[in-house]
Amino acid sequence: MTERSAAVTTRGLIKRYGSHTALHGIDLDIPRGRVFGMIGPNGAGKTTTMRLLLDIIRPSGGQLQVLGEDPRTGGSSLRRRVGYLPGELHLQARVRGRELFAHYAEISGTVRAGTVESLADRLGLDLSRPVRSLSKGNKQKVGLIQAFMHEPELLVLDEPTSGLDPLVQQEFHAMLREAKDKGQTVFLSSHVLSEVQQTADDIAILRSGRIVKLSTVGALRESAVRHVHVVVAEADFAAARSALIAVPGIGELAETGDDGATRALQTTINSHVDAFVKAIARFDLVDLTIEEPDLEETVLGFYGTDETATDGER
Repeated sequence: MTERSAAVTTRGLIKRYGSHTALHGIDLDIPRGRVFGMIGPNGAGKTTTMRLLLDIIRPSGGQLQVLGEDPRTGGSSLRRRVGYLPGELHLQARVRGRELFAHYAEISGTVRAGTVESLADRLGLDLSRPVRSLSKGNKQKVGLIQAFMHEPELLVLDEPTSGLDPLVQQEFHAMLREAKDKGQTVFLSSHVLSEVQQTADDIAILRSGRIVKLSTVGALRESAVRHVHVVVAEADFAAARSALIAVPGIGELAETGDDGATRALQTTINSHVDAFVKAIARFDLVDLTIEEPDLEETVLGFYGTDETATDGER
């Protein structure tokens, strides 16, 4: 992929805060017109990555380009091409929503007539209310509208559904699909896998400032953990067990039932099911249950158990 075709490119991106290294050499290529999700627990470095792309903070090492430009020199012209929703949105303005968006429009650039009103209607935001009086969820809607309203080439959204009720989350997902259809690029972060898998084309799993997995959502789903329950005839049990042990990606086999005529096994598989099905199909199969892929379980395996949140960093 050329730098021109990528919306975001980073090479060896490093960020240190004193003796603490928040990012350890991040390499990213986010194609234009795609939805890219970065997932990881609090403290993994998601917010730090986004702030570097927006020149809110400066890298300690490495290279980065956003929409073909270095954010450190791109200035206001580059910032107008980007829509940003921070993970911690602080709105204490005394003005009403409509007045605040008029102010944002002066900064962001051209906003088509009726766009703010349309977005507010979709998200259920009352533009006549003073911003400082809004609930957390309604303030989040303000943040989303200001990010989307000028139809930027790149949307950078940090934990975008925080505080939103499920119906509004579904509307937000529709907005993402429409943005992609118009050729916009979306870079969103979350610690909730279900949010990313509903909307993203590509995914990066971040752990302790390192990317531990880059994948499409489809490929991740194919390799995800599936729980399997098999019931075979008693006469086939030993041979079936031996055949399944040899299947790539098979987990520990546990016997879960024996009625004299049949015996049951329970296990997991984290690879394509084709080899599993071919292995078990040779026997007298009484019952077979293969659950939907458990992406949550798969991703948690990449997280490890030593993650701790760091104040001011996600």
